[in-house]
Parts: sequence; C-alpha cells; structure tokens
Amino acid sequence: MLASLIELYSPSFFEARGDFALWSIGVVAIVCLVFGADRVVSSAAKLAAELGLSKVIIGATVVSLGTTLPEACVSVMASFQGEPDLALGNGVGSVIFDTALIFGLCCCICRLPKDKFVLNRHGWLQLGSGALLVAVVLISWAWVGDIQSVRIPRFVGIFFLLLLAFYLYLSVRWSRKHSELIPDKVSEVTDGQGESVRQRPAWVLLAFLAGGIVLIVGGSELLIGSVTQICENYGVPKELIAVTVVAFGTSLPELVTAIASLLKGHADLLVGNIIGADILNVLFVIGASASAGGLAVKPSFLWLYLPMMMLVLIQLRLFIFMPGKRFSRWQGVPLLASYVLFYVLTIKYGLVSN
Repeated sequence: MLASLIELYSPSFFEARGDFALWSIGVVAIVCLVFGADRVVSSAAKLAAELGLSKVIIGATVVSLGTTLPEACVSVMASFQGEPDLALGNGVGSVIFDTALIFGLCCCICRLPKDKFVLNRHGWLQLGSGALLVAVVLISWAWVGDIQSVRIPRFVGIFFLLLLAFYLYLSVRWSRKHSELIPDKVSEVTDGQGESVRQRPAWVLLAFLAGGIVLIVGGSELLIGSVTQICENYGVPKELIAVTVVAFGTSLPELVTAIASLLKGHADLLVGNIIGADILNVLFVIGASASAGGLAVKPSFLWLYLPMMMLVLIQLRLFIFMPGKRFSRWQGVPLLASYVLFYVLTIKYGLVSN
C-alpha cells in the first residue's frame, strides 16, 4: 500500500500520463482541495465558536487559515520539489484572485458591511503584508544588482512566519476588545432551515479537521505533479500557470466560502475571510514556501504580478477610507476590471516573459 502511494506521487507517475489523464488528475486534485478545505473550515469554525470568538475574527483568522491551507500546501510542496515559480505565483495570484475577483464580484452583488474595528486593524495589515513582500523583492534586486538573480531567502520566510504568529496573537487580543460581537457559547447549532441540530462532539470535529487536512495535502501533491507536467508538455512558463490556473483552483475555497456567506446572510464573515486570506497568503503561504528553501523571483513578478497585487490592495484600502457603513456596489466594478486587466496582461505578455 505504501509503495503504491509513493509511486502515485513520484514524478515518473505523471510523466507516463497523457494530456487527458493529467487534466483529469488536476480536476480530481482540485475537488479534493475544495472538499478538504470545506471540512477544515466547517470543523474549525465550530470549534472556534465553542471558544467564544466573534464571527468577524473567525473569518479573519480561523476560516482564513482553513481556506489558505490549499495555497500553503501547494506552494510549500512546490518549493520542496524545486518549483519556485509555482510557489510564489500561487501566493501572489491568490491575493489578486481573492481581492479583485471574489471581493469585487461579491461587492457588486451585495453591499458588504464595513466593520471599522476590523478594517482599521486587519485592513492595514493586509496592505502592509503586500507592501512588505514587494519591499523584500526590491531590496533583494538592489542587493544582487541583477534582475535575473532576485531571491526571497530562507531567513525572510522564517521572519514572515514569526509575523504570522504575531498577527494571530494580535487578532485574539483585538477580538477581546471587540466583545460586543462575541457570541454566547452554545451546545446546539441550526441548519440551513433554522432547525436546531445537535452539535457534534469535539473529537468528531477534530477527526473531520484531520481528514480535511489529509485531503488538502494529497490534493495539493496531485495538483503540483499534474500542472508541472502539463507545463513541460506545452512549454508554458510555470509562473503563468501558477498565477492563473493554480491560484484559481486553490482559491476556490475562498470563493465557495464567500458565496455561502452571502447566501446565509453572513457578509461580515466574507469580508473577514478575504482580508485574513490576503494576509495569510503572504505571511503563511509565501513565508512557509520561502522557509522550505528560499524562492527565486522571475522578472515577470517585478513588472507584472507584484504591481497588479499592490494595485488591487490599494484600491480596496481607498474604498475602506470612503464614508459609509457599507461598501457601495460600484466599488466592485474597478476591482473586477483590475482582474480582467491582470488576466489579459498575463495571457498577452506572460507567455513571452523571461
């Protein structure tokens, strides 16, 4: 059994497969990622509710940790396998996808709430984490003096992980100051029709949590193998696939969570999830990937991917500054337009980037 699993995840397994089989494996992998993330989010959120955390903070921490697990697993495994383009591109592409496409789309559909307490704290960390990543890349470029040799070293990845721990600490501390949104601890929850259902025991929730993580890890390994082989077959740059296909696939949990939040009337959970996911994509996903062995930064990140990431983060920050207790629907339009522009530029120039 163990030998079969090792063979399944070896490079030779993917090299021996045709295009249809590789795409099919990729689809199966994304299904595993989405279903596994759903289990992780659901179980973690219920456990967090038992601890008495507010819904907004749950969205920015616990749910975001669950929905960014696919990005983290894919990127870390890509880094270990010597695929830095996939590792870095997945993290940066996910920030763009979450902020421009998911938040922009949901903003057009519904006037999302502005929780000033969260947005004036987590929102600045969202913009700051992106700016920190850009600063690290620019400093590395200035240090080596060669755009082809830019790297995010391992010690920077470790520093990002330390900042992640500090961010989680601050979130718990801020949650206590946001006590008016902390729910009472309950032993029962309601289903989608409002009917009362019994809360599962903690050990059952932990088992679902572990099972979800297993699906995420297994699915990420399959996705990396299939995408890498497809790239080699078609001669497509890996960073292009990473910031589009892989980033879309691993960001599906955020998209599913966002839609579910709107349908269930929990728009504040959606806002917290997007803000927290952006922070974690930098500190957790890219930090863990760089810690695994450092990350090489292709020139395309300097002139396309990182500038587009900062463009959408700055737009969102400006919308937060605007008066009102809710985001306006029109504010989703420029975010969606930015994603379309990003996608067009990626397709037009990404295929010929160095």
